[in-house]
Amino acid sequence: MYAQEPNADSPLDSLVVGERPEPEVPDGWVRVHVKAASLNMHDLWTLRGVGIKPDQFPMILGCDGAGTLDDGSEVVLHSVINAPGWQGDDTLDPKRTLLTEKHQGTFADQVVVPARNVVPKPAGLSFAEAATMGTAWLTAYRMLFVKSGLRPGQTMLVQGASGGVSTALVQLGRAAGFRVWVTGRSEEKRALATSLGAHQAFESGARLPERVDAVFETVGKATWSHSVKSLKPGGIIVVSGSTSGPDAHAELQRVFFLQLRVAGSTMGTRDELADLLAYLDLTGVRPQIGAELSFSEAPKGFQAMLDGDTAGKIVFAR
Repeated sequence: MYAQEPNADSPLDSLVVGERPEPEVPDGWVRVHVKAASLNMHDLWTLRGVGIKPDQFPMILGCDGAGTLDDGSEVVLHSVINAPGWQGDDTLDPKRTLLTEKHQGTFADQVVVPARNVVPKPAGLSFAEAATMGTAWLTAYRMLFVKSGLRPGQTMLVQGASGGVSTALVQLGRAAGFRVWVTGRSEEKRALATSLGAHQAFESGARLPERVDAVFETVGKATWSHSVKSLKPGGIIVVSGSTSGPDAHAELQRVFFLQLRVAGSTMGTRDELADLLAYLDLTGVRPQIGAELSFSEAPKGFQAMLDGDTAGKIVFAR
């Protein structure tokens, strides 16, 4: 499944299911035979031509996935590719890139990545479950456990109840002992969140029973003001996306007067991915998969993502 060319106005018109050349394997890289890969908003942005140069097309889509090496080892992919020789936090490398930005992605029979970008897959995770880890679940894990500073027993609010990052935050937060509140646009989405462990679910923009210790924000413009108003003095907003648009009203007076904190969070490191996999293996927590489709059903999955008709992760599996 690849993007033939950028199309800002009608992204799905650029989606092609077809043949591409088999990838070459440079020194220090490995070939992964893809068993499952999950869909992310990043793939729609790629179809629109955001974050990718025109001369990079055609581009095989797919930021993350799971599969086997040539020797049969089962692995999960870490999609942040660092510059050679980079030391430190993978996400702070100014020359880092993601699969589908410069390197071909995972929606294919095979994908080639640096050897350090594969992590052993726990036997208890299916390939479809493991394929959701590298982007959505890793993003949620870093937001919650690396960036937020929350302690068990405190209250967290997740804006948006049914997306991949949001459902991961609900499940991880409940397992870690936080009081988990969510907002959702529909009764169906709110019911999904409570079934995954949210203690309470509210309509979008609703006044909460009390202010919260942290808000997890991926929506942006549509929810930002509510996020700021929902925080206790000294609380934190951890933001990793802006699917409704980035031009949010900043609420700066409230931010400085109540000494609120805003922390950006992007993806996660290879070590954090390994820790996330170990955490799921220990706790038995498993990702919410909203739809598992064959590669030939790609347009159906992309249309659901474009329409916001999701109930967890959309996974393409063989």
